[in-house]
Amino acid sequence: MKSKWLVLGSLIALVSLVLSACGATAGGEAGGPLQSVGEGEGEVSIVSWAGYIERGETVPEYDWVTQFEADTSCKVTNKTAATSDEMVALMNEGGFDLVTASGDASNRLISGGRVQEINLDLIPSYDKIDPRLQNAPWHTVDTDGDGTAEHYGVPYSSGQNILMYNTEIFGDQPPTSWSVVFEETTLPDGESNAGRIQAYDGPIYVADAALYLKHHRPELGITDPYALNRDQFNAAIELLRQQRTLINRYWHDAFIQMDDFTNEGVAASGSWPFQANLLKGGGAPIEKLVPIEGATGWADTTMMHVDAAHPNCAYKWLEWSLNPKLQGDLASWFSNIPVRGDACEGNELLGPDGCKNNGWDNFDKIVWWRTPTADCGDTDASTECVPYHEWVTNYVAVIGGR
Repeated sequence: MKSKWLVLGSLIALVSLVLSACGATAGGEAGGPLQSVGEGEGEVSIVSWAGYIERGETVPEYDWVTQFEADTSCKVTNKTAATSDEMVALMNEGGFDLVTASGDASNRLISGGRVQEINLDLIPSYDKIDPRLQNAPWHTVDTDGDGTAEHYGVPYSSGQNILMYNTEIFGDQPPTSWSVVFEETTLPDGESNAGRIQAYDGPIYVADAALYLKHHRPELGITDPYALNRDQFNAAIELLRQQRTLINRYWHDAFIQMDDFTNEGVAASGSWPFQANLLKGGGAPIEKLVPIEGATGWADTTMMHVDAAHPNCAYKWLEWSLNPKLQGDLASWFSNIPVRGDACEGNELLGPDGCKNNGWDNFDKIVWWRTPTADCGDTDASTECVPYHEWVTNYVAVIGGR
C-alpha cells in the first residue's frame, strides 16, 4: 500500500513538472505567478489551523468544502497544524499547495522563498476584502526592490488574543488590564493569582509582554511590540520570567485550556474568542475583553507554495475562500472575524451580533502578529532589533525555568 502511494506521488510530481514546463500556456513567465486559471488538476492540498477547513464531518451545518469540490472537481485534502512553527516546517518540507499562515509565519515563508506571488487579477473578489487587510505588511512585501509591494496571499480570517476570565472569581470587579496575568496580585475572591493564570506557549507571546511594557514602562520607548531593541527585548523576557512564577499552564490546545478553566480553577488568561464564546455558551461563568493596553492578534493569509503542484485548483480555492457564506460560517465556527464586512450580514449560523461578539469593533485596538526581524523597519540603518530566532530560544528558556 505504501509503495503504491509512493508511485502515485512520483507520477503526480512528474505531471506537475511537465505542466510547469508548459507554463506559457498559462500566459506567465517561468517562476512568475499564474496568468490565467485553467482546468483544475483534480485536487488541492492545504495546511491549516484546526477548524479552518470544514466539510461537515464535525457538525453537518459547517461545511464549506463539499460545494467547492462539486463545483470545481478539485478534491480538498487538509493537514492541520497546531502552531505557526509547525506550518513553516511543513511548507519547508513541501508537498502542499496552500497554507493558512498567521503573521508570525507568513513573513518567514516569504523571506524563505517558500511561497509565491499571487496574481490578484485571478481573484475577482479581492476588492471585497476589508481595506485594512488588503495590503497588510504580513502578506505584501517588496521582494524585487522596485518600490511596489507584491502580494503573497489572500486574507482568510483574523482573531484576537483576548483576556478571558472567570466571573465567579472576579465578581463585580472585572479586570481591566493585562496586569492580572503579568503581576502577582490578590484577586477579588481574596486569593492570589499565583498558580491560577495561563500564558500562550508560542514565542510570539513575547509581543504580549512588550505591549504591556509599552504602556506601563514608557521609559523603554517601545513603539512596536514586534520590533524590539536589545534593552526592550530583555525587559520583556524579564517580565515573562516574573510571570512564570504565577503560571498554571502554558497553553496552545484550546480544549485543554477550556477544561482548565472549567475544572482546574484557572482565573484568567490570554485566550481566543473561540474558547470564551464556547464556554460561555455552555453556561460557564466566563467573560472576555480587550484590556486597556490593547491586545495582540492574528490575521491569517492563505498562501501558495512556490512549487504548488495544483496551482489551478489552488487559485479556485483562493477565490472560493472569500465568498461571504464561507466567511460568515467560518466566523461562526471559530469565533473569528471575517475578512469581508458583508459576511456579517444575514448569516444564519453567525447571527446578527456574531461579528460584534467576535471582536469586529476592536480591530483598531489590535497589534497584529508579525515576524520579528533584525531590521527594525525604520529609516535608521544603525538600529537593530532582536530577530525571531532569539525570541524562540529565550521563550523556550523562560518556559523551562531558565
